[in-house]
Amino acid sequence: MLLRGKTVVVSGVGAGLGHQVAATVVRDGGNAVLGARTEANLAKSAAEIDPGGTRTAYLPTDISDEGQCLALAALAQERFGGVDAVVHVAAWDSYFGGIEDADFGTWQQILDVNLLGTLRMTRACLPALKERGGSVVIIGTQSAIAAPNEVQQAAYAASKGALTSAMYSMARELGPHRIRVNTVLPGWMWGPPVQAFVTFAAHSEGVPEAEVRARLAERMALPDLATDGDVADAAAFLASDRARAITGQSLLVNAGEVMR
Repeated sequence: MLLRGKTVVVSGVGAGLGHQVAATVVRDGGNAVLGARTEANLAKSAAEIDPGGTRTAYLPTDISDEGQCLALAALAQERFGGVDAVVHVAAWDSYFGGIEDADFGTWQQILDVNLLGTLRMTRACLPALKERGGSVVIIGTQSAIAAPNEVQQAAYAASKGALTSAMYSMARELGPHRIRVNTVLPGWMWGPPVQAFVTFAAHSEGVPEAEVRARLAERMALPDLATDGDVADAAAFLASDRARAITGQSLLVNAGEVMR
């Protein structure tokens, strides 16, 4: 049990990766404190993960609001006595396009959520993390280092790339408090967003969904896509004491599509 007795704050808990991260925390013996903007999603996720309600707590949280970030961190302390890790899944990833058609007003909003929101949530957890050390795990994206051909998400990639740069500074700043800061970079990750892409592409091209998925997978060193469960497992490892000497690192979880 990687996270036995640990309390982990998870932002961005919905139907996909955030839910998988929270479920992995509970599976591995920890307490999960769930945050997201939509209370119905939080309630559904908590009920599925922890029907008895003894190892989860949740609070509607918009990470662009500092007060709501502080309230989620306070809930973790009140309910479970502290914070051992925070995993940042919350992100605005639904805006598509490149530089030529960019709406920079929207870009600014994306940066406020993805970059500054993650930093707000981190800062809200710092007093508790400083009490006993711990881990900050940022969910980034492979697109920040290798843009895909199939979709343009320049604003999302830029915001996540900025977070990776911020990670290095945070790792230096917080290291003396025994707080580690790392990033997980998923590639094409089989879960709700990629499933939706595959369905859309198959319908648009008039081909079976299996063909579209196989086309994505053929670029991988391994014979299939990573899943959101694989990414959640990587996040849980980095949140655990088994990663006690790992900080300031970016871990690609992508079935070997991009290697560095």
